[in-house]
Amino acid sequence: MSGNIRLLSDTLAAAKAEGRAALIAYLPAGFPTVDGGIAAIKAAFDGGADIVEVGLPHSDPVLDGPVIQTADDIALRGGVKIADVMRTVREAHTATGKPVLVMTYWNPIDRYGVERFTAELAEAGGAGCILPDLPVQEAGLWREHAEKHGLATVFVVAPSSKDARLAEITKVGTGFVYAASLMGVTGTRVSVGAQAQDLVERTRATTDTPVCVGLGVSNAQQAAEVARFADGVIVGSAFVKGMLDAPDDAAGVEAVRVLAGELAKGVRGQA
Repeated sequence: MSGNIRLLSDTLAAAKAEGRAALIAYLPAGFPTVDGGIAAIKAAFDGGADIVEVGLPHSDPVLDGPVIQTADDIALRGGVKIADVMRTVREAHTATGKPVLVMTYWNPIDRYGVERFTAELAEAGGAGCILPDLPVQEAGLWREHAEKHGLATVFVVAPSSKDARLAEITKVGTGFVYAASLMGVTGTRVSVGAQAQDLVERTRATTDTPVCVGLGVSNAQQAAEVARFADGVIVGSAFVKGMLDAPDDAAGVEAVRVLAGELAKGVRGQA
């Protein structure tokens, strides 16, 4: 069975045709429970997210700040497994028909087996993977199997990336390019800053692949700001924080739906 890279590309193209950026939500699998995580992802789509990244909880999430680390810890203590991540992808995609990716560090895939992981992700209806710590020059095996199974390979670029490095990354990445708006870990920020716009412009000079910005966006005003220059706006910590702060799981799901609605207005310039 082939994965949904085409659905991902079509979704980004449809947002562009509407004259707006796509809204991409990030939520970890297994948080607060597997079922609760699936409900939260469905709520993000209900609220207006175009695409969702499902985080594969990891014990050493080097890119993630304290909010997502806390959620990952809850998921891991709850016993979340890769099979639960695949189930999350399958149920979220089946319920909504929308593109669902997995964001994961390389070690869990390497231990699980690249062929097994890509085959199962495609079978679950997944659109691809975001791989923040996989160097391009070491990604050959992954890219081979991802292409075979119709999955996008999304690499992360940073403000520190030199132009030659950007070209090297965008030459082999597919789906979209994940532009980290600033140096550091995930988390909400007061301002997303000019670094992000400069990075998007430099990245676009090397590729026609959509460039989506993450790290730091937490409200509709920031989403609107980033949407003016990026193809997609990625929000993670703000969703997770809303769930962590909620008095119960049902309230957490509702918080996700409400925030997605506000951010959806932001990317449409209606905030």
